[in-house]
Order: sequence, then structure tokens, then C-alpha cells
Amino acid sequence: MLPMFGFVIGIIIGAFFIQYNIPPQYSKYVAVAILASLDSVFGGLAANVQKKFDFKIFVSGFLCNSLLAAALVFLGDQLGLDIYVAAIFTFVYRLFLNFSIIRRFLLNKPVKKDNIKVK
Repeated sequence: MLPMFGFVIGIIIGAFFIQYNIPPQYSKYVAVAILASLDSVFGGLAANVQKKFDFKIFVSGFLCNSLLAAALVFLGDQLGLDIYVAAIFTFVYRLFLNFSIIRRFLLNKPVKKDNIKVK
């Protein structure tokens, strides 16, 4: 739950307290980096609810996904191809997949009322 709290606080700080305009030539890189970061965060949350979370895997996935995504966007720019679109589709697919794992966990979580377990 702590990573989700940090994520929400980071979005609030970034959205309301830090005013920074990204130059248009870097917008593709930033968009893919944000999606790679969100993919890692939601992947970490999904791994946590499945009791498979490993901090080393989370950090390495966070950094490697971001670097690989930026490298693919750069390569696409050099070749004159819109490779970043494929990265966006892939990360959005993974975001929805991880979100569905989290949603299923929350919906199937047993509810306790008056110390009675509901199965």
C-alpha cells in the first residue's frame, strides 16, 4: 500500500506544485517513459497482491523498461518510424492486465463482519 501512496503523492506534487513544460521534440520520450514507469508500478502492485513481489525485480524492471522504451523511441526517430506507438500499445496493454489482477484481488478479498469469515 505504501508504493501506491507514494505514487498518488507524486502525481499530486507533479500536477499542482511543479510547473514545467516539456519541449515538443521530447514529448514522445516522456510519454513512453511515463507509461513504462506506470507499467512497473502497477506490475509491482500486482506482484504484491499475488505475494510475489521482489524489490530487486521491481527496481530493475523500472529502470530497464524505461531505458529500453527510450532507446526504441530514439531508434524509431533515427529510422523515421513511429516505433513509440508500438511501445505505447504494449505498455497500455500491460497496465490494463496488471490493473485487472489488482481489481480481481480486491473484488475476491474476503470481507469480515463481526469476526465472521465469509468464504
